Amino acid sequence: MIEQDILIIGSGVAGMSAAQYAARAGRSVTLLESIAPGGQTMYIDMIENYPGFDKPISGYEIGMKFQAQAEAFGAKLVYATVTSLKKEGDTFTAETADGETYQAKAVIYATGAQHRHLGVEGEAKYNGKGVSYCGTCDGPFFKGKNILVVGGGDTALTDAIYLSKLSEHITIVHRKDRFRAQDNLSEQVKHNKNIELVMQHTVLEIKGDGTKVTSVILKDLAQNKEYERIFDAVFIFVGMIPQTDLLDKQVLDESGYVITNERMETSITGLYAAGDVRTTVFRQLVTAASDGAVAAHCASEYIDELEGRAYR
Repeated sequence: MIEQDILIIGSGVAGMSAAQYAARAGRSVTLLESIAPGGQTMYIDMIENYPGFDKPISGYEIGMKFQAQAEAFGAKLVYATVTSLKKEGDTFTAETADGETYQAKAVIYATGAQHRHLGVEGEAKYNGKGVSYCGTCDGPFFKGKNILVVGGGDTALTDAIYLSKLSEHITIVHRKDRFRAQDNLSEQVKHNKNIELVMQHTVLEIKGDGTKVTSVILKDLAQNKEYERIFDAVFIFVGMIPQTDLLDKQVLDESGYVITNERMETSITGLYAAGDVRTTVFRQLVTAASDGAVAAHCASEYIDELEGRAYR
């Protein structure tokens, strides 16, 4: 049995930020991560919009910086996959795949959300080399280029509108004959001179020269015809999968994201959520870092109350 004040599940930017702030507040902190420091941030090839960095930085680099800073304040990072999370009384218990058991007074859940993939040939190979799942993150790298946006929901259309400010050559491909996004977004893209709409089409393959995306194989579903078009980048927006398997459905919204208030508190006392895993209007590294800091601060205050040391 390993005991600590605050247990953090997930070492993305939200989790690392929470670890740093919680440890700096004098709490004993263990952070459990199943992949690598930085979580999915590790797969981002280049970041240029994180405050304080005047030059682009890779996801790997920023993940390592976050880890070093959190550990410098005393946080402990453990590589382990959490298989269960329960609360009895005022104590949370987490069990891992390797048989370890962790107990904590508060838990910060920061497992993030995974982008839903198309599952087509070339998608994984060119991820970070022209294939992206975030317009605001990677759009500036493709100014003036031929950009394909895949999807028909709010995120796809919102990011397409954003990308249309960076390039006059935006194409939206959607498998249906109409969008599922809000009507106002649909109208905006229809009247945007920089956006071409290609409906009732799907992506069959993403092709490249080994270092970058060069073209895409499309299928016209109405005519049952396949053809190739030149693109420099493919932005895929076909949904997100929040990593919330360990949580009770009472803390989740209809899409599976964790519901919190502005203090990052869930409906379960002592359980906090931060970053992409929670319901939020904007998912970026900087907002995840903010969530983590707030969660750590409020979790520390909660522990003070438990221990009868709350400042009144």
